[in-house]
Amino acid sequence: MGVLLMLTTLGGLVLAGILVGVAWLHQSTWLKKFVLGGVAIWLAFYFALLLGLSLLSKERLIPVGDANGKAFCGFYLDCHLHAAVTGVMRAKAIGNKTAVGEFYIVRVKVFSDARNPEIAFHLIEPNARIVLADGSELRRDTDAEALLPSADARLDGDIKGSQTIEKEIVFDVEQRGRDLKLLITEGYGIDKWIELFLVGDDDSLFHKQTYFALG
Repeated sequence: MGVLLMLTTLGGLVLAGILVGVAWLHQSTWLKKFVLGGVAIWLAFYFALLLGLSLLSKERLIPVGDANGKAFCGFYLDCHLHAAVTGVMRAKAIGNKTAVGEFYIVRVKVFSDARNPEIAFHLIEPNARIVLADGSELRRDTDAEALLPSADARLDGDIKGSQTIEKEIVFDVEQRGRDLKLLITEGYGIDKWIELFLVGDDDSLFHKQTYFALG
């Protein structure tokens, strides 16, 4: 719904711009007022819907093994890419590297539900981190990840059709807790600005986030 609403809004603004130009050329005051009034009403409706759905949203926690995972909407407003957590392991050491606390080894699967097998999709600068109960975040231990079999896999690699990316990401967790949760986001620059105004998107204004459970 959010993608359709945004495309409708953008198309409407382009059409409104053309009609305002026509009104200016023909010195048609009523047409100019009609178009600008329609734009104002639509934008008021759009932002009311955007903020309303965001303020009513609730935090979502996806369990380990959930096949649907979390959907991501990219720069072209497609929502074909998904990420899921397929397993969580804990270890004190990985290879010759010992954790300060305990390593959480999280298996992440990235996949696409696009119907066209010729189009390649990829996450844009994916950012995975653990969010603690106090709101602070733990970053990935990339040195420990380099010692694992999936070290060469990249979360932002290209995917076509039924292809998947499976990678183990690692966090050094000093204080274990049942309320640990993983947050994966993606995008930069204009991507973030687009999603900020995408109705119903996790990254839209004031919208609650979707996390992965690690308990």
